[in-house]
Parts: sequence; structure tokens; C-alpha cells
Amino acid sequence: MRRTTVLLAWLIVTAPLAAQQWPSFRGANASGVADEKPTPAKWNAPAGENLLWKTPIPGMAVSSPIVWGDRVFVSTAVSSDPNAGIRTGQYGDVEPVNDMSRHQWRLLSLDKKTGKVIWDRLAYEGTPKTKRHPKSSQASPTPVTDGRRVIASFGSEGLYAYDFDGKLLWKRDLGVLNSGWFYDPDYEWGLGSSPIIWRHLVIVQCDIQKNSFIAAFDVASGEPVWRTEREEIPSWSTPAIYDPGGHAELVTQATAFTRGYDPATGTELWRLSGNSEIAIPTPIIAPGLIIVTNGYRGVQPIVAIKPGATGDITLKGEETKSDAIAWSMKRGGPYIPTPVLYRDQLYVCQNNGVVATYDVKTGQRVYQERLGPNGGSFSASPVAADGKVYFTSEDGDVFVIKAGPTYELLATNPVGEILMATPAISDGVLFFRGLRHVFAVGLK
Repeated sequence: MRRTTVLLAWLIVTAPLAAQQWPSFRGANASGVADEKPTPAKWNAPAGENLLWKTPIPGMAVSSPIVWGDRVFVSTAVSSDPNAGIRTGQYGDVEPVNDMSRHQWRLLSLDKKTGKVIWDRLAYEGTPKTKRHPKSSQASPTPVTDGRRVIASFGSEGLYAYDFDGKLLWKRDLGVLNSGWFYDPDYEWGLGSSPIIWRHLVIVQCDIQKNSFIAAFDVASGEPVWRTEREEIPSWSTPAIYDPGGHAELVTQATAFTRGYDPATGTELWRLSGNSEIAIPTPIIAPGLIIVTNGYRGVQPIVAIKPGATGDITLKGEETKSDAIAWSMKRGGPYIPTPVLYRDQLYVCQNNGVVATYDVKTGQRVYQERLGPNGGSFSASPVAADGKVYFTSEDGDVFVIKAGPTYELLATNPVGEILMATPAISDGVLFFRGLRHVFAVGLK
């Protein structure tokens, strides 16, 4: 008995620590948080300061990296047009990019420690079936993994599942997914919603010009499990799951309604109206709350929903709370970046770099400040770790603030490349997806 006890103790001490996973857009449970490991506050990637590696990625994409174990996965779309690019900054131009040259849609696996490309798989090749927004790409949805398979959505070009060795397991044709300006179907902007995995299902939200839907497929086989039609115009929000271990709710954002579904069947549970014309941020799962935000052209709601609601839970008149809603406000919601909830504070970043924080329990604003002297333009969502919150600008600068009730800018760090994608965090390392490279930044 003594030998057995000693052997078990030795195995526990000598076993390698489990890697910190970031399996989907915004990481585990779409939280945007990866605590427990020290992360850097300062770096200078062009100068090599705290830069662990930098790997070129063919093509161009605004999808985020994901991390599992010793792997980093990224998707990309390789245009045959040598001048293909992204237009950054604050502007209201809705004219799509008409790059209809031949493309390749690819999924790559990188070594987490070195950045070496382990494999590079071609999922689809051909002419794009829709145009794209000037701030977007032909590979905008972020892949998702369950630790055995990696699922990549390329929108109109299909849904693909690979194992960790790069073997194609299955693929599904989702049809032509025309997500664009609802006032003029010719303004095609491309799909932005990322797939998520819940238990044995991979779920995709496809809000398009006509015949919008949300659907679930078996993650192992790709076989359809359920499909629910949605009376929605195009949206670009990734769904989220509230699952405390019992009653689970699949939460989606769109223009007409924020909705809750039973993720096992696709049956609608509740709905909430009052969103802006364009819905982009992902719902945020908080302890005992589901927080939804959006903000386009003056309609900027922030609503804290209590799980377990049924029916239409839209507030009436000037109400700010109800049996189904803990608190709400009509102003303050962001347009593009999804807020991050960290240590009981909700950090909301506007496109122009104005950050406001709120007490998640009451909705009371804690402070509001502008990042840096000139702000900038922000599309990536903030993430948090190690007592710090990271805000990634399109210009390639990352603003780091100290988490807490008082605004304190710790550093402004250059990455040296256009940054549209939300970064990933794993084991104290930040992984930034630039326009042409993936960067790993950490304490050396």
C-alpha cells in the first residue's frame, strides 16, 4: 500500500501540467479570459522584445487563432490578386471589395512553442461565392476545436472538420451565405459568425439576406442534427452557450431579436427586441447572467438577462429591469468589439478607443476613458489575464490597462502589423493574428 501511495504521489508531481486551452473565438466559453499564468505587460515585437516567434501565414484573414495543447490553428484565404488588402480606420463606406479572383481557403496548424507550420490543408479552391466588406476577409469566422477535431467555417465555401494530424474528416455545404447590407443585396460583406461546439454538436449561426437559420451538426460525423429557421436579416454575431451543468441556453444576437434556444433541439425559449440595425458582439456569459450588447447608429443597448426566461422578455416603455432582466441601459453598447467581463467588471470598448467599465452586478458605470492620446480604430475584442486587460487596435498597437475600479494604462505595445482579429491567450503567451503573420508574445 505504501509503495502504491508513493508511486501515485510521484506520478502526480512529475506529470506535465495541462496546457491552458483557447478553443474558440474568445476562448473557453467565449469569456475572453485566461488567468492563472503571468502574462507580459510590455513588449515591442518589431524590436524583438518579448517576441517569442513570428510566423508568416499565406493569404489574409481576420479570423482569430485558437490554441489546444501544443497546437495553434489559424484559417486563411489566399487570393490570387497580389493587391488584396484590408482598409482600416473609421469610415462609413459600405462598398464591398470586388476581389473575385481565384482563392484558396486553408487551415494551418502551428507548433505552439516555435511557430513552425506543422501542416497546411487546402479546404476549397475557386472563385468566391460572395464579395467581402473592406474591413473583412474571405476567412473571417474563427475555427473551433474540442481537442480532437478542428472545425473551420468558410461561409459560402463550406464547413470543414479535420483531425489534429490534418486529415479531413467531413465537410458540409451550407449554401450561399449572403450576409450584407440589408438595404441593398448587392453590398455583400461576408459571413462573420464563428462556429461553436457544445457537447457533441457544432453549431453555426447563419443570418443572411434570405432564409436565415441556425443549425447543429454532429461534431464527429458532420451529420445534421437540427436546423431552425430565423426571421432575421444579416448579422455577424457568434452565439454563446449558458450551461451551468443543468439547464443550458444557446444565445444568439441579431437585429430583430436576441434569442435563447435549447441547444439540444434548436427550440426557441425566449426572445428580446430592441437591438441596433447591425448586431456584431457575442453574448457574454456571467455568473447567473447573460449579457448582450450592440451599438450601431445610436442604438446601444446593454442588457443583463437572467437565465431561465421564457417567451417575449422585451422591456416595456421606460422599464430597465423585470423578472427576466436584472438591469439594462439604452446607451453604452459597442458596435464591433465584444466586451470582456473580468473580476466583476464589464469592459466595453468602442470603435474609437473609448473604454467604459461597469459593475456587472448592478450595471453602474465605474469609469470611462480614452485609450491613448489619439484613440485609434478598434475591431478586435478585448481579452484579459493576470490582472490586465488587453485592447488591440487596427494600427497594430496593443493597449494594456490594469484591471480594477481605477483607469491605469500600463503600456502601449507595438506589434508592427495591422491587427483586426481578437488575440488568443494560453499559458501566459498572447497570440496575435496580424494581416500576414501570427505573433507569439510572452515573458522570455
